[in-house]
Amino acid sequence: MSLAESASDTNGAFQDIPVIDLSGATSPNESERKALAHQIRDACMNVGFFYVRNHGIPPECIDNVLSVNKEYYSLPVEEKIKLHHKAVSNFRGYTPLLDSNIDPVSTGDMHEGFEIGWEALVAGPNDEKRKDGAMAGANVWPERPEGYREAMLKYYHAAIAVGKILFPLFALSLDLPERYFDDKTKHSAALMSALHYPPQIGTVDDRVVGIGAHTDFECFTILWQQPGIQALQVLNSEKKWIDAPPMDGTLVINLGDQFARWTNDIFKSTVHRAVNRNGIDRYSIPLFFGTDYEVNVEPIASCVSAERPARYEPIKAGEYVNQRLKDMYY
Repeated sequence: MSLAESASDTNGAFQDIPVIDLSGATSPNESERKALAHQIRDACMNVGFFYVRNHGIPPECIDNVLSVNKEYYSLPVEEKIKLHHKAVSNFRGYTPLLDSNIDPVSTGDMHEGFEIGWEALVAGPNDEKRKDGAMAGANVWPERPEGYREAMLKYYHAAIAVGKILFPLFALSLDLPERYFDDKTKHSAALMSALHYPPQIGTVDDRVVGIGAHTDFECFTILWQQPGIQALQVLNSEKKWIDAPPMDGTLVINLGDQFARWTNDIFKSTVHRAVNRNGIDRYSIPLFFGTDYEVNVEPIASCVSAERPARYEPIKAGEYVNQRLKDMYY
């Protein structure tokens, strides 16, 4: 059965989020890699979300990036606002509370964030020649706290490594050659946000949540969630919000709209939101992993049939991401 044919057998009425062990992702045994890709295909077709264990990011790397962000977000707003993202042409820098509004029915997103893009920890001679398209340009960094840049970039590159492990598995899950995405991700301009959600107390108002109901717009998101604090919720096909609580030692992977476009909606880009009503501060770090921005995103042939014609016109990845960011912030 082709991918296009199997799409009719999916069931989006999930009640929990599957957990997938990545320890076999680079196994020399092809059948082991394909078995793992089959698990990923099932999760992508039915849920659009899954947890991963044994992802390879050291705990101390996570501890360090959490520590510097707790320090950063304790700084006065007047200091943080100096690097307001609207003063930077590539959406990087600081986003204050309620500055973004990803869901039109909301009055604003109750979180603040700091966004960065690709940057080598130690600058190399060809760094300025990278083709990062719509989001080209240097990161901006706060003067305080000490070690912020180093901790952020060490986590960023560790998360990039997870993404590079996942792309071949996604290819196998789509019955494509394992290295299908290699020439499309030579300069993947992944964007990463370190987010702080203050506690929401008092009267519950669903028009103001940590981040409103939305789908992501890159290929997939690699999300670290602070342990012990429930906030992330995923919407199933029965329009029920399903909790996706933090699980020790895991990351959350969710598909974005670029992958939905590529797979002609066979892989799900699922609506989700974050609501922090725990009475304490919450931190999370999503890294939005996409393709090179000059790559055309259009439905893959195996995902199109007479019964399931192409649902999307081709569009450059960078053009698509840039427009979605403008819609969110402006």
